[in-house]
Amino acid sequence: MTSKDREAAVIAAVPKQLLIGDAWREAEGGATLPVEDPSTGETLCDVADATPADGMAALEEAAAAQGDWAATAPRRRSEILHDAFRLLMERQDDLALLMTLEMGKPIAEAKGEVAYAAEFLRWFSEEAVRIHGDYAVAPDGQSRFIVTRQPVGPSLLITPWNFPMAMGGRKIGPAIAAGCTMVIKPASQTPLSMLALAEILREVGLPDGVLNVLTTSKSGGVMEPLIRDHRARKLSFTGSTPVGRMLLEQCADQVLRTSMELGGNAPFIVFDDADLDLAVEGAMLAKMRNIGEACTAANRFYVQRSVADQFARRMADRMGGLKVGRGTEDDVQVGPLIDADGRNKVQWLVDDAVERGARVLTGGSAVSGSGYFYSPTVITDVPLQARMQQEEIFGPVAPITIFDDEDEVVADANDTPFGLVSYLFTTNIDRGIRVSERLEAGMVGLNRGIVSNPAAPFGGVKQSGLGREGGRIGIDEFLEVKYVNVNLS
Repeated sequence: MTSKDREAAVIAAVPKQLLIGDAWREAEGGATLPVEDPSTGETLCDVADATPADGMAALEEAAAAQGDWAATAPRRRSEILHDAFRLLMERQDDLALLMTLEMGKPIAEAKGEVAYAAEFLRWFSEEAVRIHGDYAVAPDGQSRFIVTRQPVGPSLLITPWNFPMAMGGRKIGPAIAAGCTMVIKPASQTPLSMLALAEILREVGLPDGVLNVLTTSKSGGVMEPLIRDHRARKLSFTGSTPVGRMLLEQCADQVLRTSMELGGNAPFIVFDDADLDLAVEGAMLAKMRNIGEACTAANRFYVQRSVADQFARRMADRMGGLKVGRGTEDDVQVGPLIDADGRNKVQWLVDDAVERGARVLTGGSAVSGSGYFYSPTVITDVPLQARMQQEEIFGPVAPITIFDDEDEVVADANDTPFGLVSYLFTTNIDRGIRVSERLEAGMVGLNRGIVSNPAAPFGGVKQSGLGREGGRIGIDEFLEVKYVNVNLS
């Protein structure tokens, strides 16, 4: 089978309809939306384009299934998740190819994301049977307190395009474990990975109506009526901070429970006592994971003056040596950005920094030809006033700013409305702990360029979000606490 034939077969195997209740069905009126290959700009296939009526039908199915699903034994919910974990790993190669085709990331990274998504299902399969309560004697001895934790109910899940399967696993896993039904809307640019995941869950026995999938180009028109509907009890959203603010306003009508994983502006701090080999390796991981299109991507590099030139040169050598191309090729390390708008924004931010006095050490421009490729870029002497100091770059650009002392760099790192993740490199453990505590972020990578792990709580502070996903507390986002007072008189 040729590579083109295999790509066609992988795409053909995925449902292209909406999953509502017990069946895959066409959108009302038969509307469809194209899924584009960002490495070529060509259409891979068309999927159903849901209408508001389709959205309401999906919520109705989720609400109808909630009672039976909540009553399903925790062990059964656990088995479904574990079986889905197993199938994801068995089909890792095909699922990775599917993801690379619709999103662009190199095939090796796509395989890693499939495994990451699968680990969320495995982790929450284990948490499903560990939902505990409490029993206590009242202080006056006259009654007993029973505390239980019950599923919050039908949940609306909205996932982004940059991690199309991992973000699905991170939300679906705890919802299934807790006993919640779902309506999930993947990003319109990357719906295929979610459709494939939904079909796998059906295959391992997830009951009808528990998971409903809406692919649509009309996100606001389809999801806002569901958010304002009394049957919805929870919204979990991963995406930009402006959209998150808008959704929070909509949630106010029903006082809807929310989880928000929003934008980031991660600082990456290198002190003069850092192990530079480790720091450069960590910087490559923190910057270039997912082509830089990650909310956890290092966005602002602060390097202490005495090591700044050496760090910048080494970063430029590493970044300049990366191979750019279509992610389906085994030796490609940098794929395309998601679309023309994304690439144009990266160029605008680079041009702004240069106009303000920054120097480009490598890269600095789009790659000519088809697709949305941008050269891996290192810029030094980036002033604090540059736009890329305030905005997520979401691309393969590493801007370096020099600092002199600890108080200065902590103040600059915290000078942002965002607080998702921060990175710092130092061999001084006292400094490492001290600065970690001072940084205003929900997560810190201390001498590490990757913090994400299904067994750890993921989330931010300030305008980077509300709540946590993953870890032992991740399931709490889908559970309500109920207190029963038992009269013994």
